[in-house]
Amino acid sequence: MDSVENDENFKAKQYDFNYDEIMKQKFYVVAASDYYVANVHGTFSYIGDDESEVRKLLNHAEVLNISGIIRPKEDDSNANLTGAIGYTQALSNKVIKHTKNSEVIKAQLNSPDINVLNGLSFEPGSDKEKIADAKKYIKNLNISDKANLMRTIATTSDKSTVIAINTISETQLATLLDNYLQNPDDKVLLSIYNNSISPGSYDDNMTTFGYVSEDKPSSINIYADSFEDKNMIGECIDRYNKGVSEENKITYTDFVKVLMSSVTRIINVITYVLVAFVAVSLVVSSIMIGIITYISVLERTKEIGILRAIGASKRNVSQVFTAETFIIGLLSGLIGVGTAYLLLIPGNAIIHSLLDTTDINAYLPVSNALVLIVLSVILTLIGGLFPSKAAAKQDPVTSLRSE
Repeated sequence: MDSVENDENFKAKQYDFNYDEIMKQKFYVVAASDYYVANVHGTFSYIGDDESEVRKLLNHAEVLNISGIIRPKEDDSNANLTGAIGYTQALSNKVIKHTKNSEVIKAQLNSPDINVLNGLSFEPGSDKEKIADAKKYIKNLNISDKANLMRTIATTSDKSTVIAINTISETQLATLLDNYLQNPDDKVLLSIYNNSISPGSYDDNMTTFGYVSEDKPSSINIYADSFEDKNMIGECIDRYNKGVSEENKITYTDFVKVLMSSVTRIINVITYVLVAFVAVSLVVSSIMIGIITYISVLERTKEIGILRAIGASKRNVSQVFTAETFIIGLLSGLIGVGTAYLLLIPGNAIIHSLLDTTDINAYLPVSNALVLIVLSVILTLIGGLFPSKAAAKQDPVTSLRSE
């Protein structure tokens, strides 16, 4: 695998298998607890690194034959297949039962405070217990490990002792350590425990051994028929957590909520960008409406003078242009909303064809449509405010003289 990943010139051999060859393949089931066997020290040792021992395990392992190959249908939109090899719950139950009857599991269950791998306490309560565990740990070491530990102890002594240690063999070093344990220094043993010994934990051991307690499942998957049911399940769990202690609270992950939050975040970003573009277009539209209205005022100067001459007040003249901008804004809003409703028809047809479902539809709520119309009217009124004021301020005599 290193060659495949790092060597650009590496060319892997390609093998082709036909159906009959695949069906002839056999698999062996070896439980994790089977890799731990009792030793002379009364503890258990891992034999997974010993090829000869592993082969012995295979001779007594459960043999599995392939019964068929499963593949999703070509027109299936959702193929929930995970992993390369599938098996029924019966195999899982058989492995769980086999693991419960293994020696290492029984030994650990009978001694929940002692690590069956090294004979040490998981949580020693005092320095005295740590010192006793350190002695037990050193006693069970092999010659090489004892020699290395002796060299470590010697480094805390004077230079002459270090030089002498480096000139003798591992067997002699192991013997020196055994002699040292006859009358050891408690401080040194305590230091060895704190720096070199890892007692482990009961839960870690049971997980490593493959122990599964059917009374204490590690997780439960809950599937809901609808979003409403999913939300109700979450609410029930939250209500339960409020009435129990911290250690008894249920920790759960709403995968749909996590997925939808990511989608919602992306949609919100797109929405903000679109809103920014719309805001700019609305501002530009308001300015253009103001310019058009102002040009209309300039072109109708004589009309304004006639209105003033027959008795119209400045307010009446301003109201004429305000009414015009109001009508423009109202008609613009109605045309825009009407066009949006018409575009929803082909838009939904495209969505249905792409997603192959009629459950997802784009729509414009009536309340939002009314808001858009009101917004259109307000913006046009704001755009026509300055031109209408300018029309009202014109001198009637000067307006009548204009061509």
